[in-house]
Amino acid sequence: IADILNYHQPPAFVLENVKNILGHDRGRTFDIIYRTLTETLGYEVHHRVIDARTVVPQHRERIFIVGFKPGRHFEFPDLPQQGPSLKAILDSEVPEKYTLTDHLWQYLQNYAKKHRAAGNGFGYGLVTRNDVARTLSARYHKDGSEILISQGSRKNPRRLTPRECSRLMGFPPDFKIPVSDTQAYRQFGNSVVVPLVYKVAVQVLHSLARDPLTAPSLVLAPSPATSLRKC
Repeated sequence: IADILNYHQPPAFVLENVKNILGHDRGRTFDIIYRTLTETLGYEVHHRVIDARTVVPQHRERIFIVGFKPGRHFEFPDLPQQGPSLKAILDSEVPEKYTLTDHLWQYLQNYAKKHRAAGNGFGYGLVTRNDVARTLSARYHKDGSEILISQGSRKNPRRLTPRECSRLMGFPPDFKIPVSDTQAYRQFGNSVVVPLVYKVAVQVLHSLARDPLTAPSLVLAPSPATSLRKC
């Protein structure tokens, strides 16, 4: 990424990553990223961890890093306090193949029970239409354990369908899914949340529309090594 930015010298960029990169190697990893973007490449950088649950029914915390050269006034988007629940993206009826088999459902329950006894937090995520899901990951195709939709006490829970996953990530209703379920789960789990990235991008465009010479003066943020606790 540094080589690309150095070669093309774009006036702005947006990067996204998992929030744990902030604390990786006691903050050293992010400090290297920050110093490379600012001190080496000369960009003014803004960063914030944002939970996508404000725009989709999914708890998904990601760090957004926005940079400008020359520096410009930038504010991350104002997001609603309360986001949608799963009923906004779930179908009322789905094919039976998405319901967990007795064998898999029993395995997941036993697995969770074993880890609870050991004091660990591993286990499946069983939710209803009124809840917010865990983070959708690329491994969802394996057993769907992180997001299982309850179908009542008399029926095993089910996985999300690929179409429901597309909605969970904020893709438009007419988005085409030309691949297998396995590939769709992997790709949606690796995707960004579309409406959230859109909101950040709009703010970047607003900043680029301003004359950097007349934009409000900015004080560069302290090095992340001293400010990670505040992020």
